[in-house]
Amino acid sequence: MTSPTTVPLHPVITAVTERIRLRSATHRAAYLEKCQSMRRKGPLRGQLSCSNLAHGFASCSSADKDRIRLEEAANIAIVSAYNDMLSAHKPLEHYPDLIRNAVAELGCTAQFAGATPAMCDGVTQGAEGMELSLFSRDTIAMSTAIALTHNMFDAVLCLGVCDKIVPGLLIGALSFGHLPLIMIPAGPMSTGLSNDEKARIRQLYAEGKVGREELLDAEASAYHGEGTCTFYGTANSNQMLMEAMGLHIPGTAFVPPHGALREELTRAAARQVCKITALTPSYTPLCDVVDERSLVNAIVTLLATGGSTNHSIHWIAIARAAGIIIDWQDFAELSEATPLLCRIYPNGKADVNHFHAAGGTGFVIAELISAGLLHADVNTVWGKGLHHYSRAPSLAGGSLHWQDSPSLSADNTVLRPATDPFDPHGGMKLLTGKLGRSIIKVSAVKPEHRYVKAPAVVFDTQDALKDAFDAGELEHDFVAVVRFQGPKANGMPELHKLTPYLGILQERGFKVALVTDGRMSGASGKIPAAIHLYPEAMAGGAIAKIQTGDMLVLDAENEELEILISEDELALRPAAKYMAPAASDNYGRDLFAGLRANVATAEEGAGTFLI
Repeated sequence: MTSPTTVPLHPVITAVTERIRLRSATHRAAYLEKCQSMRRKGPLRGQLSCSNLAHGFASCSSADKDRIRLEEAANIAIVSAYNDMLSAHKPLEHYPDLIRNAVAELGCTAQFAGATPAMCDGVTQGAEGMELSLFSRDTIAMSTAIALTHNMFDAVLCLGVCDKIVPGLLIGALSFGHLPLIMIPAGPMSTGLSNDEKARIRQLYAEGKVGREELLDAEASAYHGEGTCTFYGTANSNQMLMEAMGLHIPGTAFVPPHGALREELTRAAARQVCKITALTPSYTPLCDVVDERSLVNAIVTLLATGGSTNHSIHWIAIARAAGIIIDWQDFAELSEATPLLCRIYPNGKADVNHFHAAGGTGFVIAELISAGLLHADVNTVWGKGLHHYSRAPSLAGGSLHWQDSPSLSADNTVLRPATDPFDPHGGMKLLTGKLGRSIIKVSAVKPEHRYVKAPAVVFDTQDALKDAFDAGELEHDFVAVVRFQGPKANGMPELHKLTPYLGILQERGFKVALVTDGRMSGASGKIPAAIHLYPEAMAGGAIAKIQTGDMLVLDAENEELEILISEDELALRPAAKYMAPAASDNYGRDLFAGLRANVATAEEGAGTFLI
C-alpha cells in the first residue's frame, strides 16, 4: 500500500478544507485563544484555594491525596454516560475501576467527575420521549462542562457510545479544549436476528399480518444483550468517526464488550491520556486534535461508510464548538468526491460485526488515505498521523499489539477498496428549491426511486400518517409531507416509525417519498426522504404552506426539491398553525420549552446555546 504521507490530497478535499479554514478564521482564532489562555495558567487545581482543593480530593485515598496535591502527576477526569437500562452503556459500569488501576500504574490518579444523561432513541422511537432526544445532546454537553468546571483535572476520559451522547460529550469537552481527551466506547452486541428478517417482521406487523407477540420476539432476538445495536445507525457512526478523528485508541470502535481485548484497550486509553497531558513532553490538547482537517476526515469517513444522516447536524455542532463553521454544501461536495466503500444495514445486509470481521475501521481508513481522501498528517491522541488508525489491535501474551489491517477485504459484499467501490459517491446530497434546504441520503435508495413526482399528502403528526395508512387512504403515488417536526416545534424527533408504512407502499409499486422538517434516523433506508428541511414549519417556512394535492418533485440526482406552483402563489398562502400537545401530555417536554425557543436551524447544528 502506498505510504499515506506521499499520496496527494484529492483536489475537492483540499478545496473544501481550505474554504472551511477561511470561513472559520475569526471564530477559530477566538476559540484557540480561549484554549491558550487556559493552557497558560498551568494545572488549574494549582489555582484553587486550599479549601477548594481539599473539597476536591476529600474522598480520595491518602496516596491519591498526596499525588493530587503535589501536582506532579496527572489527575484524570472520568465523565460517563453509564446506565444499566441501555445495552450500549451497561458495559461501562466497571470501567472507572479499570481506569483507576491503569493510571495508578503510572503514578497518576483518576476521579469520576460526572455522569451525563443517556437516553435511547430505540426506546423512544414514535413516543413522546423522542421530542427530548435531540436536545439531550446539548444537555449532555452542559453536563460534561459541569463535570470539568471543578478545575481539578489534567485530562479527560469520556465514556459513551450512542446517538446524541458522543456528540454531547465532545461538545462539552471542547469547552475545555486545553485538556487532552480520549473517548472510550463499549463495543457492539453480538449478532442476533438478521436485519432483513427484523425489517420483514416489522412490515408484516404494520400490515396486521403478525401480532405483537411475534413482533416482540423478533425485536428481542435482534436486540438481545449488552453492547451497541449492530446496525450502522448513529451510534455506530459515532464510533467510526471517533476513529477517523483520532480520538480513540486505534481500532477500538467495534471490539465486543467484556472480552480481554476490550478491557486492555480501556486500560490503554487510561494510560495514554496520562502520557499526553501538559505535564509531559507529548502534550496533545483536544483543541489541537479537532481542527478543520480532522472534521473533514470525519465527514469523508461518514460518507464512505454510508453513515447516519443525524451527523449532518451533530458534526456541524461539534465543529462550531471548536470555532469551525461547516455547512451542508461542504457535505454535498465531499460526498461527490467520496466513494461508498461499505454495505452495512440499512445500506446492505451486513451488521457492524460483519463489517469488523471484513476489515473494519482500519481497512476503511487505509483505503481513504491511499486514495488521497483523508488528511493523513493530523494530530491524534495516539501520535502524529492518521496512519495509526489504519491498524488493528490484538492481544499477544497479555499485551496489546497493532498490525496493519489486511490489504484485501475479507468480504467484498460488505467492504470494498476505493478502486472498486459500491458507488462512486457517498450518497448524501443537498436539496434546494422554493421549499428551502434539506438533505437526502441515497446510499440505500435504489436509482429508480430517486425521482418522485407526485401529489402531496400533508400530515402534522406521525400518527396521522399511520391512521391514513390503516384506513387504506395511501394506495397511490404520493409525497408524504410531515411537518411541525422541526426543532422549534417539537424538538425534531426521528420519524423512523414511518419507515414500515412507506416501505410497504413502495413495495406495492407506488411512487412514495417523504418530505419533513424533522429527522429520519441513523437507520435512514430505502425510502427517498428529504429531511431536516428548513425554514421549518414552526418558523413560517414554506413547508407550512403546502396543501394536500400540490404537486411536488423530489429529484435526488439533480438535487432539487420543488413545489410546482409559482413563488407568488406560495407567498400569498397562509401558513398552517402548530397545535401544541395538551399540558397533560407533556412527559417532560415542558422543561425544554426554552431550548425549543432558542434553537438554531438544522444546518447550523440545531444548537440551543450560542457558540
